[in-house]
Amino acid sequence: MDLTGTIPSQLGNLSFLASLNIRHNSFHGSLPSELTNLHRLRYLNFGNNSFNGKIPSWFGYLGELQSLLLYMNNFIGVIPSTFDNLSKLETLSMFNNNIKGHLSSGIFDNLSKLQRLDLSENQISGRIPKTLFNCKELKFLSFHTNFLEGSIPIEIGNLTQLQILYLNNNNLKGEISPVIGNLASLVKISLSSNNFSGHLPSEIFDNLSKLQVLELRQNHISGRIPSSIFRSKELTYLLLDENSLEGSIPIEIGNLTMLETLDLGQNNLSGSIPSSLGDLSELESLDLSSNELHGRIPTELSNLGFLEVLNLSHNHLKGPIPQGKQFDTFTNDSYIGNLDLCGLPLSRGCDNDAETPTKLDRDDDDDEINWKFSILMGYGCGLVLGLSMGYIVFTTGKPWWFIRIFEKTRQRFAKR
Repeated sequence: MDLTGTIPSQLGNLSFLASLNIRHNSFHGSLPSELTNLHRLRYLNFGNNSFNGKIPSWFGYLGELQSLLLYMNNFIGVIPSTFDNLSKLETLSMFNNNIKGHLSSGIFDNLSKLQRLDLSENQISGRIPKTLFNCKELKFLSFHTNFLEGSIPIEIGNLTQLQILYLNNNNLKGEISPVIGNLASLVKISLSSNNFSGHLPSEIFDNLSKLQVLELRQNHISGRIPSSIFRSKELTYLLLDENSLEGSIPIEIGNLTMLETLDLGQNNLSGSIPSSLGDLSELESLDLSSNELHGRIPTELSNLGFLEVLNLSHNHLKGPIPQGKQFDTFTNDSYIGNLDLCGLPLSRGCDNDAETPTKLDRDDDDDEINWKFSILMGYGCGLVLGLSMGYIVFTTGKPWWFIRIFEKTRQRFAKR
């Protein structure tokens, strides 16, 4: 059912209402002030309609409200300061509106029971108020796609029950604070598309054993990838692309056996591709493009039976491309910009040496060593024999027995 029109003011006469849900319709216009009479309301959902105008300040007088959902409308202006009266509020969802301006620090003074706050996809600017982090029961916090600026307050470490944190697509900056490591209940965190810089503190990941999604892409993070990340063995999505990370890819990455998406592209990573990536049996997407990686593509990657996306382009890889299984489905685009790669799907074939698998290189070296050893043994034996004969000659005079044998042999050949 898709209802249309405006909300009648007579709805405010239903003073006994405890729950009002008109979500997913086509209501429009502003909200009638008569709704302020609904003092018993505990649940109010006007989500996914076309309401417009300023957010009514009289919402703050509905003191029994536990859930207020105004998402996906056309509300404008700022969040009224009267919201700090909603001391029983547990859920506040106002994403995808046209809310502007700074967040008043007083809004969160009395919202100690707040568990879910979603103000994403608006035009909120300024800093994140520190008073927000007095809401210690928060489990879900989303400010993504706004114009927030400044650093993440260290008081965020108070939110020990937080499970979801989305601050991506803002103008936040500074280093990522180690206090994030206090959020031991964290399952998903996205800080992508901001201006964060500096190194990733390794201690952040010491206690994040429940972490499943880590998104830090499109920032200015530098330094090495801390190996402590790979203690979060529940990770399914790891996105660190478009930063300034350097150093090699830690071999401990093979511990993330539940990983489905790994994107380390567009960094300054060097070294070889670790063969331990072949242990990521659930991996569906792998992007290591636009780095400084060199060496061969490990044959172990052909074990990744669910791999659908592979991007190794614009590195310094060489040698044959592994064949079989999922590797038979990838096109030239997966390898472009690696001038020393050969084999299908590239048009450049491999010579005999290039076709030799990496793991056989050690056997070839052993054969060469054995061949050289045989020659040296021959030279050694000849040298010993020669010295021995010389010693006999100089100590006994003419070796008459040898001369007699030589003369008889010469005479026999002369008669013929």
